[in-house]
Amino acid sequence: MQRLTLPTRNAGKPTVYGAWERFVRGEDDIAGVRPEVALSWHRCRDQYRVDPKLTEAPVAITDVDHSLEHDVVFAELGFRAASVVDEVSSIGGVVTVADATGRVLAEWGNKDTRNFAAKANLAPWYCWSESATGTNGMGTALETTAPVVIRGPEHWCQAFHDWNCAGVAVRDVVTKQPVAVLNISCWRSELPKAAGAWLSNAASRTQFTLRRRARDAGAELIAAYNHARSRAAVSLAAVDPSGRVVIADDRAGVLLGVPSCTPAPDPAERWNPGLPGLIRAVRYAAKQASRNPDWVGSTQIFTHLADEPTPVSIRPVFQFGHLVGNIVVFGTSEGEQMPRSEPGAAVPEQGRAPRIVASRENRMVLLRPPEVAFAESDGSDVWLSTDQGKLRASSPALDKIERELGGAGFLRVHRQYVVNLDRIREVERGFKGELALVMDNEANTMVPVSRRNAPVVRKALGL
Repeated sequence: MQRLTLPTRNAGKPTVYGAWERFVRGEDDIAGVRPEVALSWHRCRDQYRVDPKLTEAPVAITDVDHSLEHDVVFAELGFRAASVVDEVSSIGGVVTVADATGRVLAEWGNKDTRNFAAKANLAPWYCWSESATGTNGMGTALETTAPVVIRGPEHWCQAFHDWNCAGVAVRDVVTKQPVAVLNISCWRSELPKAAGAWLSNAASRTQFTLRRRARDAGAELIAAYNHARSRAAVSLAAVDPSGRVVIADDRAGVLLGVPSCTPAPDPAERWNPGLPGLIRAVRYAAKQASRNPDWVGSTQIFTHLADEPTPVSIRPVFQFGHLVGNIVVFGTSEGEQMPRSEPGAAVPEQGRAPRIVASRENRMVLLRPPEVAFAESDGSDVWLSTDQGKLRASSPALDKIERELGGAGFLRVHRQYVVNLDRIREVERGFKGELALVMDNEANTMVPVSRRNAPVVRKALGL
């Protein structure tokens, strides 16, 4: 978990407010605005179309689906919040816990500040997602993998310009989706000096609990895989809810392009087969299994070493009533027929070509996929090599870029790299058979191919 660093207090406040006024009017001059705030403003104005004159948060939707796993996180964050509420209250602050939709579940802190907060609906059962209420500590933290600080006029809605907020999201270690968010808010006063360290520590401790439970879930998946192998002479793989492979037999390993018979219970060690069809099938299976735990489905997916689709059956695996993954059986068609889609047929929203949002100094840059040669992960940032030079991606998660651009000809070739297959100029082979890709950007960058991704790359390039 990245540490939260508080920006310099009151730094550039008039400059930020002026930029906010211009941006709200439709101009794109955002000089003096931090990149993460500028990207949030872009989402608020152009994607979510949040009214900057909004004065209070809307009521949250009441029917929110979450698992027992999420309840564990809410309880843990509530405990962490209660441990510092006296300190936060003494400087006029409030602490809130919200779920993945931005719905506030609980609030603690200074009584006077809570009264001011109530006027803006900063209270339980109101929604503070970025799409509902614009740039704010809770909502913007849910949009990024890094902790965030939103000061004064950095808030999208003018009615919230008297607030200073700091938030951090806790994310599922398998799917990377947000589970909850912890936030400190102060009205017309500065955030406590210890806010950054406290929020980061609380999120890290909660994340540790999720990692431990995810490893237990991986062990349960492996046990289900071994049980299925003992009962039938078929080819099998166990995959987690994000589509990553926990274990696969010899034939399944070849079809998926991952190591065979090598268990990976730890989510950090699981293999990504890079098959959009499998990911879509797994997501569909999760929805069906949530309604009916006995559900079994079948479909056909394109694998790495076959020109024709391979029939597969998918059986959900549960642990204490919680879905931990699926057993994928190759060569069989059992249960409900699932919807099929062709390889690479991910349809962008509203029929538009996917766009990649990046930042350069104080400007946002909207890119078309052909303009990007590759994406590279560097710590908490993702950098794009583009026809306009090196730009920072709006998303700090390489996994998210991989998912969004998988249907546009991009492929994960290494844990740090996603490349545009159409921008590969040469392929170099090392003495031991390792591969490296020479890209057609201005620097002719050489991108390494990891051993586990080599079969996928060879298949994609016809080698």
